[in-house]
Amino acid sequence: MIQITRFDAPLGAQIHGIDLSQELADEVFEEIVAAFHEHGVLVFRGQKLDPDKHVAFSRRWGRLDVNVRSEFNSKSHPEVLIISNILEDGKPIGVQDAGRFWHTDLCYRENPARATIIHAIEVPGKEGRPAGDTLYASMTAAYDALPEAWKARLDGMTAIHSYEHTYDEKAKNFKIRPQLSKEQKSWIPPDVVQPVIRRHPFTQAKCLYVNEGYTTRILELAQDESDAMLKQLFEHARRPEFQYRHQWQPGDVTMWDNCLTQHKAVTDYELPQRRLLRRTTVLGPQSGRELARRAA
Repeated sequence: MIQITRFDAPLGAQIHGIDLSQELADEVFEEIVAAFHEHGVLVFRGQKLDPDKHVAFSRRWGRLDVNVRSEFNSKSHPEVLIISNILEDGKPIGVQDAGRFWHTDLCYRENPARATIIHAIEVPGKEGRPAGDTLYASMTAAYDALPEAWKARLDGMTAIHSYEHTYDEKAKNFKIRPQLSKEQKSWIPPDVVQPVIRRHPFTQAKCLYVNEGYTTRILELAQDESDAMLKQLFEHARRPEFQYRHQWQPGDVTMWDNCLTQHKAVTDYELPQRRLLRRTTVLGPQSGRELARRAA
């Protein structure tokens, strides 16, 4: 029986007494899965995972993504994306502007992410306390709090999610990644269409599934109506009463459900304060058959 401490927030819990560098018994892993579906964000403190162990734990959840920004994937473990502000020989070793907008990982893929699993190696400090927190918001709570008329109107609507849009916005606003020509964007995945209200693939809970990072248009509305509706939904999704704020510690392994949550990085640090995270992303099930197999 694992020990779980629920956070004083609408989502999130800490799992105690687990060493993720060791192979977990099936019954222990299934308890963690149940906690993940219930709480949306799980925190394991004091972990020591090398990339092999990080990938091994992640693969128990499903197939792993290899991030499209391949220059920041680990050379030895391409499933591991490096997120960092550290420079070596004047060049970044990882993604520097990750998480600047509220978003859900891989919503721009036809098969979105099930889970993101981050291991904190170095955490910046500011005035004696950790910096670089991450904000999480519950999209089940956001859906439940929608007016009934909005729920009825949004039911069945679909929206465009665009990696290209987010790349361009980050290049323009933060001046860290290069702006690219059309020819230089050949590696960028095409836009996809997702439901505005998405049923969780494992629990069937209804989740609000639009975010300011990647969602550009509700297809069933005229452009001006879509812009106005998305603005209202983005503001609604990030209301403080839906949020948990995670203060990182070195050794944390934090994982979150990318249907049930959105997240955003707090960038209140800069060099010489160093930040180094290793991230894996678990793809969601591709079909009802795969869901049935995992449930068996």
